[in-house]
Amino acid sequence: MTTTDIRTEILDILSDIAPDEDLTKLNDEENFRAQMELDSMDFLDIVMELRKRHRVQIPEDDYVHLASMNSTVKYLEPLMKDM
Repeated sequence: MTTTDIRTEILDILSDIAPDEDLTKLNDEENFRAQMELDSMDFLDIVMELRKRHRVQIPEDDYVHLASMNSTVKYLEPLMKDM
């Protein structure tokens, strides 16, 4: 997957988790939780959806890398490059 593909996939997952959010105003540098008021269960839903859709295993210690769009894409690029 390309960087653009990964970003699109994350946006799709976020739209499923928070369907009322306007994702066009999402700041790629800013923390998802702060922008979208996601709770810990919503955040876990993102991780679980990545696992379900792409079989990407993300250790709990690495959740810190999924804070913003840019950090999430950067973290996922090597994991999803061959998909």
